[in-house]
Parts: sequence; structure tokens; C-alpha cells
Amino acid sequence: MLSREREIAKQLLEIKAVHLRPDQPFTWTSGLRSPIYCDNRMTMSFPLVRRLIASSFAQIISEQYPEAEVIAGTATAGIPHAAWVAEELGLPMIYARDKAKGHGRNNQIEGVLQVGQQVIVIEDLISTGMSSLNAAKAVEAAGGQVLSVMAIFSYQFARAEQAFREAGYPLHTLSHYTALLAEAKEQGILQEEQMEELTSWKVDPNAYTEKWNQQTS
Repeated sequence: MLSREREIAKQLLEIKAVHLRPDQPFTWTSGLRSPIYCDNRMTMSFPLVRRLIASSFAQIISEQYPEAEVIAGTATAGIPHAAWVAEELGLPMIYARDKAKGHGRNNQIEGVLQVGQQVIVIEDLISTGMSSLNAAKAVEAAGGQVLSVMAIFSYQFARAEQAFREAGYPLHTLSHYTALLAEAKEQGILQEEQMEELTSWKVDPNAYTEKWNQQTS
């Protein structure tokens, strides 16, 4: 029986939410070169996968954070998953914008959040972790108490893990880069030399980017 991390990774690969291209890296908006592209928005279109994700989040919350009172989604990709988790747990839901909307009541938090309520923040993907941390800080600025940030998938960058430790927010992810590579290798999607390339990217994405930029210049 596969672990939760491997099962989620398997599903992400099957629905093509994750693309692995070690021989022709993607270029992120930041300019970073990456042998992987993860688009968890794809999960919305697959009922069985999104139910697995929602039930997995709900199980972690029920077991580790039974005191949770509100589920918060990060705008925009975390919103649907937060809604499904809130529905499963029978809890209120809110969402956090990346910044105040600039008109009307200038809300950054949408929905009803009472001062002192204990909140779980749901994100779709952790890369550097900055957007998730900003959402968590927005929830606390609005009076909530963040118990944990949870995400479907993490690239497991050391800088992100350090950022969460420094901010004091526990981080839980349903799957991660290590589990994905293990599943891709077992399925024959990756060869050993490609595994080495993908592993080197996680250790130092900037060095990986510099290497590829030199090769293509």
C-alpha cells in the first residue's frame, strides 16, 4: 500500500498536474529554470483526486488540530480546496488575498473571521513559501490565530522550510518532491541520470539555473 505522499504524487502524475522535463527545463516567472512544473489547479477537474486531497487535509486537521475553527484558502489556487475541506469538516471558510483589494472596504480577508478564532491555512503549492506566509500573516493581522499552513505539494526547498520555522507556523504537505521522484522512477518515467539532475535542482535551484543558462547562451 502506498503512503499518502506517494499516492498523491501518483495521482498528480496521472492527471498531468505535474510535468517533468529534465532535458528541457521550464522557465518560471522569476527566471528560475526548473525541470518540473506543478499545476495543482488541474485537480479541480478530477473529482476523485480532489476528494482524496480534501479528505486527506480533513484527516490531518481532525487528528492534529481538532481545535480548528476556520479554514482559510490562499487566493486563488487554495480557495477551492479550502472550500471542500471546510465543507467536509463543517467549518466556516474564508480566503486571503495577496494584498488588500484597493476599493470598497479594502479587505484582504474575505468572509467572516472573529478575533481569536483558530485557523488552518490551505495552499496548493509551496515553492519559496512567501505567498503562504503572507496569507498566514494577513489572517493574524485580521485577528485570527494560525494553527498551521497546509499544502498539496512542496518542492522541499530548504529556504522555504527555514522560512516557516522562523515564522513559527507548522507546515504540513500531502506530498512532496521526494515522493514524486520516487513514484516517477518506479513508473519508469525517469532514468537514473535524470534523477540525479532533478535532485541537484532541489538542492540548489540557482546553480541549476546558472548551468542551463550557460549551456543555452
